[in-house]
Amino acid sequence: MPRKRRRDSTEVSCMIKYLMFGFNVLFWLIGTGICAIGLWAWTEKDMFTNIGRLTNVALDPAMVFIMIGGVMFIIGFAGCIGALRENTKLLLFFSVCVGLIFTVELVFAILAFVYKGWVQVQIETQIHNMIVNYRDDPDLQNLVDWVQKDWLKCCGVTDYRDWEMNIYFNCTSPGGEACGVPFSCCKPTDAVIANRHCGYEIMKSSNDFKRAGVIYTEGCIPSGQMWFEKNLIPVASVAVALAVLQILGICFAHNLRGDINRQKSRWRH
Repeated sequence: MPRKRRRDSTEVSCMIKYLMFGFNVLFWLIGTGICAIGLWAWTEKDMFTNIGRLTNVALDPAMVFIMIGGVMFIIGFAGCIGALRENTKLLLFFSVCVGLIFTVELVFAILAFVYKGWVQVQIETQIHNMIVNYRDDPDLQNLVDWVQKDWLKCCGVTDYRDWEMNIYFNCTSPGGEACGVPFSCCKPTDAVIANRHCGYEIMKSSNDFKRAGVIYTEGCIPSGQMWFEKNLIPVASVAVALAVLQILGICFAHNLRGDINRQKSRWRH
């Protein structure tokens, strides 16, 4: 009888177990959704038959979605099944993965603070590449347009003249967009029908006097710095919340593994 009572009782905390399960189900579903969006975007662009374009993979938002969604799917799956089935190996895998991600984030934050100049140069280089490849990828174009028009209200990297790097907007281009900027650089107006040609030939010296009233002349790097300074508290709050969730996830997985191992040791004796 004493042996039976020891087997009927459990060391595993149901609260931690189902908290881990519920959180990771949500995490798993979000990862699946993000990965599915990335795969859908890739198929819409027919990227699977144009593998040669993988040279620009770092600039492809669809690939970024696939990678982030894939990592979230794998980690969420491990945490979900590990908690539900009380599998210590999957829980260990979950803990190690979340721990590695947290460590990378922490190291990146420290390096970004210590080497601010180098980080800014890398960001500027990536945005320059985005401008150069602006017309080559619809997803990249939509991302740049959203940043310039809806988020930071900016134009170019340091200023509007950076669009000269794009072959379509360069002043030597034979096309109709020569010496212009994308429509996303244009300031909003009260017109019922938006003038999508408002940025055409705006870089010509003849438009110097009206340029500031038609387009955003400040680049996205200085605009981004101003936005970050204005929203420092919300950004820091989100970063701290994510760090706390990651630490809690590691602690819960570690405690659950400990409970499972103690329960197994009781069954052996």
